[in-house]
Amino acid sequence: MQIFANFGVKLIDRMNTNTKSNETLTTTHESCNIMVDLLQEYGVNDVIVSPGSRNAPIIIALTRCNNIRKHVIVDERSAAFIAIGIAQQTHKPVAILCTSGTALLNYAPAIAEAYYQQLPIIVISADRPQEWIDQNDSQTLKQFGSLSNIVKQSYDIPSNCQSSNDLWFCNRTINEALQCATALPNGPVHINLQLSEPLYDRQPIGQSYAKKINHFTPEIPSECVDEFTKRINSYRKVLIFASMHNKCDALTESLHKISGGNIVVLSEIIANNNTSSKIFHNIDCLFSEMNSDKWEALKPDLLITFGGAPVSRLAKLYLRAANDIEHWRIGVDNNIIDTMQNITQRIEVLPSIFFSNKNIAHNENEEYYSQWEALYNRAKSNLNSFADSCKWSDFTAMNTIMRSISRQGINLQISNGSSIRYADLIGVSPDFNGTVHCNRGVSGIDGSTSTALGASLVNNSSTILITGDMSFSYDINGLASQYNSKQFKIIVLCNGGGGIFRFINGPSNLPDFEQYFEVNRDLPINKFAHAFGFDYFKANSKQELEEVLPIFLNNNKESILAVFTNNEVSAQTLKDYYNRNK
Repeated sequence: MQIFANFGVKLIDRMNTNTKSNETLTTTHESCNIMVDLLQEYGVNDVIVSPGSRNAPIIIALTRCNNIRKHVIVDERSAAFIAIGIAQQTHKPVAILCTSGTALLNYAPAIAEAYYQQLPIIVISADRPQEWIDQNDSQTLKQFGSLSNIVKQSYDIPSNCQSSNDLWFCNRTINEALQCATALPNGPVHINLQLSEPLYDRQPIGQSYAKKINHFTPEIPSECVDEFTKRINSYRKVLIFASMHNKCDALTESLHKISGGNIVVLSEIIANNNTSSKIFHNIDCLFSEMNSDKWEALKPDLLITFGGAPVSRLAKLYLRAANDIEHWRIGVDNNIIDTMQNITQRIEVLPSIFFSNKNIAHNENEEYYSQWEALYNRAKSNLNSFADSCKWSDFTAMNTIMRSISRQGINLQISNGSSIRYADLIGVSPDFNGTVHCNRGVSGIDGSTSTALGASLVNNSSTILITGDMSFSYDINGLASQYNSKQFKIIVLCNGGGGIFRFINGPSNLPDFEQYFEVNRDLPINKFAHAFGFDYFKANSKQELEEVLPIFLNNNKESILAVFTNNEVSAQTLKDYYNRNK
């Protein structure tokens, strides 16, 4: 055994490291024991368990582990989004466990989101033995490969792993899966465990058959980064555009330092660079002040982009039109990301490493930054004036809410649709120092409540979800758990549902718009709140919202605030804002 240790194989002593003192039994299925032991070795601290029968051996193996938090969620769709919320906050791999049959398929929406957010979600599905697939046995379907288009890799472990060869294959395969999930770019993987009966038998805990295979990846030599960073100051106008990214204080500090002169940094709200006063936020607000003449003067010579899918439609409109510029994409991606349709250079290095390079320093003699600053200040002033004078609407409500959320360390979760667009337009208050997340991987409205709940499980401060009534109704099961806490608060924008379609020209001009695009119903938010143990608050005007927000935010219990607006007025108000200069 010492020979293997010398070649990077870590042997695991199950008796001494991972056993509760009052638990001396584990499952007889060694593939499950290997799985659980390796999850711990690869830093998995949280497993979301959805109960079942076929996955009982894995659950039994998990129960002996005192350093893995087990969260039990019945609904697999909700469970997978909860895992996303945890992964967003901890930046560590999270495992989800389900039984056989259609349970696995319920993971699909969240796994697609995790794939495009590059989150290391470990999907573990229990399965019937291969010989029973397509044999009209209950809860059987073709599980292996069913998520293949939205995971980095799929792995299948056969049943009855008993021989030394079988155990070797099982150990090697699970190591490979966990290394795949946690290697850059991170992403979900699917491990399908075939398990034969008996499922509930246990045996005394002994020496583990699991062996962690260590993996070393050399870093990109600094001179490779130097080559590009030295070139930056040869450009008079450098525009850095940051989209969805985890909060990284070191990255924000680097961007803050290099901003000025010939270098301008634009950052969306979910890029989490909101603490820097030298980075320009409120992207749609900024670009709404733009016209073709201004853009021609401000169009960069070099565009540098990093992060996930952008929120701002206007930013994409302008940046895609700049097809005669140099464009570098920074980041470790699965493929070439060319959102702006003008990429010229792909640089596979983490943004935090690239922008910390000592060669990057802005040229004080250039006026590019001051030109953008003047435009930004004018745009912010116009936004504030418009918000203070417009009718009660979603615009007014979101402006009031975003100005009020300013406590340190708050985790702000925002659903897709109108909510994230308003948030990106308005921005956070100047003293906000928390994190902002939205599931912009594939931008679905499903799972926003569950994602926020997952974040609240591991965040030491308040988690506040801002969501629309359609998104809220889509994920009611996100409230149906024993994990709701006083740290979890939800603001629901109640405008009849589907308000974003009233703003978009295509759907809003259709004769059957209200029948097919707008939910147009009054959700009983108060009844949902009471059913799941939440305190309920409401606001029907700006004055009521300003009065209730401090009480709601400081309430020492899980709470829901319903904000009621008129859908037609809200859509027209937003149109009036964007058309104000026409």
